[in-house]
Amino acid sequence: MSYADLQKRLEGGEIVLLDGGTGTELERRGVSMDPEAWCGPATLGHLDTLEAVHRAYIEAGADIITANTYASSQLMLDAAGFGDRFEEINKAAVRTALRARDASGRPEVLVAGSLSHMLPMVRGAASIDLARAPGKAEMDAAFGELSNLLRDEGCDLILLEMMYHPDRMPSAFGAATATGCPVWAGFSARRGEDGSVLSFAPERDIPFAETVQILKDFDVQAAGVMHTPSDVTGDAIAILRESYDGPLTAYPDSGYFKMPHWQFEEVIAPEELRRFAAQWIADGAQVVGGCCGLSPEHIAALAPLRAAGKEG
Repeated sequence: MSYADLQKRLEGGEIVLLDGGTGTELERRGVSMDPEAWCGPATLGHLDTLEAVHRAYIEAGADIITANTYASSQLMLDAAGFGDRFEEINKAAVRTALRARDASGRPEVLVAGSLSHMLPMVRGAASIDLARAPGKAEMDAAFGELSNLLRDEGCDLILLEMMYHPDRMPSAFGAATATGCPVWAGFSARRGEDGSVLSFAPERDIPFAETVQILKDFDVQAAGVMHTPSDVTGDAIAILRESYDGPLTAYPDSGYFKMPHWQFEEVIAPEELRRFAAQWIADGAQVVGGCCGLSPEHIAALAPLRAAGKEG
């Protein structure tokens, strides 16, 4: 299936299934995470495990699988001492996803390249190390380099993932849209102390409605809410719909992060995730899946929801 075929499915009101977490599924299967670059360098030496993760998601019913490139920009790899292996790591990640698709018997599955604005983090925490934060020119170059690699290696679309910081989003959006590839934007949110929906940014309260205004400046083919608790995702989607009329995506996380490890405590049950996703679909979302902490079992639980689009 080409991206044009997927676009026709969305225009026809169909429900599309995204995969679940890639980096966290690698960790769940015993792959070590890097203390500086999280799952970025994990591709090296673990190609068989990474391919098995992708194939498990395809077998669970995913229409789109995501290459393990979320944390492998030059900014992240330099900090971890892997800067000279940027091309090796990212080409291997994309090619492994393509190989998993080709071997699956489901050639219609699309491969998405993940692009985040993740920066080096404080060890043992979930916050950016401000002492190592790059300037805009450095971010422009790093995100542009990775975006072009994702395009050139054959990704069918680019997923902008965990978009939440106003100072970093323009570099990521600009780099991805400049490739000419289809781009989907995934925003992350949190609940404020007063119950409001805010950008995920931990250091200050930014209304989520302000975060998504960047969509007025860039042309993307779909937008949605990801890496966000399930009980916040629906409210965030409603806010997004007020300013965006394209296809909506919803793929939450479950658990929490302490660099470099995902904490798999109290991860949502697959059946409960399906109940949330059914409501997101009823509210207009057409692409559902999972993010960090969620596994092939969760995606398999969502597969029956495709019928909601056919019935609609």
